[in-house]
Amino acid sequence: MAVRHYTLDFKLSAPADIPATVRGVQSIFQEQEVTETVHDTEGHGYLATFIGKNGRFGVFRVHSHGLVTFDLQCCQGDDIAQVDNLLNALEKKMKTLFPGRIKRVKRLPALRRGDEVDCYWPTADGRLVEYDIDEVVYEEDSTYQNIKILHSRQFGNILILNGDVNLAESDLPYTQAIMGSGRENYAGKEVLILGGGDGGILCEVVKLKPKMITMVEIDQLVIDGCRKHMRKTCGNVLDNLKGDCYEVLVEDCVPVLKKFAQEGRTFDYVINDLTAVPISTAPEEDSTWEFLRLILDLSIKVLRPTGKYFTQGNCANLTEALSQYEEQLGRLSCRVDFSKEVVCVPSYMELWVFYTIWKK
Repeated sequence: MAVRHYTLDFKLSAPADIPATVRGVQSIFQEQEVTETVHDTEGHGYLATFIGKNGRFGVFRVHSHGLVTFDLQCCQGDDIAQVDNLLNALEKKMKTLFPGRIKRVKRLPALRRGDEVDCYWPTADGRLVEYDIDEVVYEEDSTYQNIKILHSRQFGNILILNGDVNLAESDLPYTQAIMGSGRENYAGKEVLILGGGDGGILCEVVKLKPKMITMVEIDQLVIDGCRKHMRKTCGNVLDNLKGDCYEVLVEDCVPVLKKFAQEGRTFDYVINDLTAVPISTAPEEDSTWEFLRLILDLSIKVLRPTGKYFTQGNCANLTEALSQYEEQLGRLSCRVDFSKEVVCVPSYMELWVFYTIWKK
């Protein structure tokens, strides 16, 4: 059974008179017919828990530095009007107790915990986002990762790999950015896509009449899920692993890149759309940075002298990680130069950095 977690905070302009505050709000809790337990905080304010007959559980705390907090957990199906009445009564009482001394009152929408459909996913920089998700349309555990496709009323179906939001049907700006934002001429060119199991890049590049696209995706179950449930993104390109101008190889890209390098096979464009957390069967994957540098080095080796390498970077707020990535570019087997572009990806709810890299 799911629960709802309500929070109500009061930021005071000065520390509260704890005994007076407790006496002032006790009538609110007594009306709820709850069992009160006061806990020893060893001089750090006041803490009491309340258990109601209907399964409600509350935590009321007066912090010594001037913050008063109330947390309330209710079972799903509890009377929402009664819960609102309790929170409203507590807020009104606090305003009466501290006229003109409350700097801020913060009441958040209830956190839904234990729901059948999980709607909370973190951004890359650690902020929690609540999505308007109403359905799990696909979920599988492959050899490599957990795969979910969830439906959002705002963003359409969203592909989530190992808890990381990868791409939604709304996210054409991501696909356009990782292809060069319309500045490139793909007609008659040879293109290598690393990852990209959602089919978005493949679908968009096919429209530009390239000579040949080779896509290397390690996880067949990602392809299967997106073929059925992400068709606004992939169109029909994943219906077959071979088309007039493309071929999808369901393999680990590391040995494929090594093979191409040994054979002297080269491409006009290499587009790296691998997941943020490296997935590979190769032994070189000792760390994320070593893996990224390996992919970069191998990709540059199969890039033609006038070719370009496109890749996603990270959230624009993660400046340290982006700097570290750019440091890796100076450690490659050949000298490269780069440019970057910041794009708003709708379902990420954050700005994202994309890189274009080429040989000097």
